[in-house]
Amino acid sequence: MNLESRRQRLVVFGLFATLFALCAPARAQQPAKVYRIGYLSRAGSPPAAPAFVQGLRDLGYIEGKNIIIEYRSAGGRIDRLPDLAAKLVGLKVDVIVTVGGTAALPAKQATGTIPIVFTLVSDPVREGLVTSLARPGGNVTGLSSVSHDLGGKRFELLKEAIPKASNIGVLYDPNDPAKIAEFKEIEVVARFLGVQPQSLEVRSLDEIENAFKTATRAKAAAILVLPTSILNAQYKRISELAANNRLPTMFGGSLYMDAGGLMSYGPDYADLYRRAATYVDKILKGAKPTDLPVEQPTKFEFVINLKTAKQIGVTIPPNVLVRADRVIK
Repeated sequence: MNLESRRQRLVVFGLFATLFALCAPARAQQPAKVYRIGYLSRAGSPPAAPAFVQGLRDLGYIEGKNIIIEYRSAGGRIDRLPDLAAKLVGLKVDVIVTVGGTAALPAKQATGTIPIVFTLVSDPVREGLVTSLARPGGNVTGLSSVSHDLGGKRFELLKEAIPKASNIGVLYDPNDPAKIAEFKEIEVVARFLGVQPQSLEVRSLDEIENAFKTATRAKAAAILVLPTSILNAQYKRISELAANNRLPTMFGGSLYMDAGGLMSYGPDYADLYRRAATYVDKILKGAKPTDLPVEQPTKFEFVINLKTAKQIGVTIPPNVLVRADRVIK
């Protein structure tokens, strides 16, 4: 090879090196993909929603940086959910997260391709969301709250805390099929305990106050609140009404105790929301909902609020107090 040929080769190598050096920073500066997550709720963001956001943060997803969360709330109106679900589909979100069965079903009806992760669904098989817990099928999976299995236990604990109670009101949303099944379970337990369960149906936000008026007229000794998206979002109002009427309450989760609930027993909702974030992470990384089994709660707790007990003039029996996982003093 003569001198001129070597010079030409050196020039070519130099050009390639320069182009590579110019392209490398460009590749390094490519922005990371920003995922869009739809979040659909019937009655506003429930108290545990921040746990979902924190769960995403723990996995490296930061709002405004690499994820955008499109929040949509129906304001307590079921009829708005199909339209809100359709709009999320129109935004071409990467995944839809729903709160409760009443929000999950419209989302499923709106899309058969966008992955859906539900939370706080009592019986996803019965509600037609999945084929089975082990093999969900289709584009839907998530976290079950299995709360219908806990209704009888909550009723029993409330009776033990208020031993003289002969009439206990049960506040629930009859639009939720799982809550109808839960109320029937409670009726069986109530007969065994010799207590009359009073059905207090709440289909919309403006029915909550009327339900309490019905309970006081019937001289209910306590109120059991079955967890649904509409009632979960109104836990402060429910606690205020209960305190004003000096009615002991039993909620489905400890998140409501700071607002003045007397007792709670059920799944750790914050834990369920954090676990929902892990489902979203897996899906964004390529997993298919049909390959992600529906999980059930693994953490439960019984909480008693002695501040509320003092406020409404209730003394919790020692045999009940000793069974609490946590006592608020």
